[in-house]
Amino acid sequence: MLLHDDVIAEYLDFADYAAGDSPCFEEWARGVADDPEVLAWLGTLPTIKRQPNLVFAAARWHGAPAPGPYAGLRRVLLEQEPDVRATVMARATQTNEVGRLATLVPVLTLVEGPLALVEVGASAGLCLFPERYDYEWPPLGGLRGSGGPVLTARAGGALPVPVRHPAVTWRAGIDLNPLDVADPDATAWLENLVWPEQDERRRRLRAAIDVARADPPLLVRGDLLDRLPDLLEQAAPHGTPVVLHSAVIAYLDEPGRRRFHVLMADLVAAGRCRWISNEGPRVLPDVTGGLAVPPGRFVTALDGVPVALSHGHGHALDWL
Repeated sequence: MLLHDDVIAEYLDFADYAAGDSPCFEEWARGVADDPEVLAWLGTLPTIKRQPNLVFAAARWHGAPAPGPYAGLRRVLLEQEPDVRATVMARATQTNEVGRLATLVPVLTLVEGPLALVEVGASAGLCLFPERYDYEWPPLGGLRGSGGPVLTARAGGALPVPVRHPAVTWRAGIDLNPLDVADPDATAWLENLVWPEQDERRRRLRAAIDVARADPPLLVRGDLLDRLPDLLEQAAPHGTPVVLHSAVIAYLDEPGRRRFHVLMADLVAAGRCRWISNEGPRVLPDVTGGLAVPPGRFVTALDGVPVALSHGHGHALDWL
């Protein structure tokens, strides 16, 4: 029963996170949390594969209508169980939400450049091009001049509105399964990960894919805990190495999260890089500390010190 309790808590947390952004996903998550048969099936999956985003995406991949009622999700999960299970086991969420750059760029501009970016959990590397977008932080200001698409995050607090784009001279990413922006199957999966009602995110994703296709980034396959130090060696000659990640460390187990925090703290202390993290409040507790974080917000931190609370998809940024 304890196993089911953990899954119920995860899906109810996700329902709170989705509230206001996807009525469909909120309904689905609450439906799962109240469905013993579906909960029993989820209990047969590895812990890391029970994530609502992944399960819902796999169900949609196999025809669950979205937006649509919970009954449609349930039918696909139970009637097409072998196919859904295979997709869940073979794929990952890898959302690669480029809108998060609107919450990361104000932090990036606090780091002395030029910058050599290393993204852990890079997916297709779409978030490795911060200088190729323009930004709006209403009502506090904006940043134009890149000629690229505009990303918007409603801002609060004493946000240090950037006056220039980050100077990025080198970029690379690490992922267990890097996605190729030239691969139609990979980009179709990325689009499938966009929440049902969020057409603007879908359009933004397509624009971001076009940006990356014009200059594909270096993406390294492997475990971030193993590959990061070597990649930082490659980054160092090109500028200030900056390790960044957003909604990634949640997919490590608890020991992995602790190892990652120790690794990053040691790298920062040794002067080998700066560190920008953007994760849910429970993911890196030593970063979050006792900070009160509203539902649906991530803790955005520089070198392990929180600087802002950010919407999980980059829609809002409250400077601390």
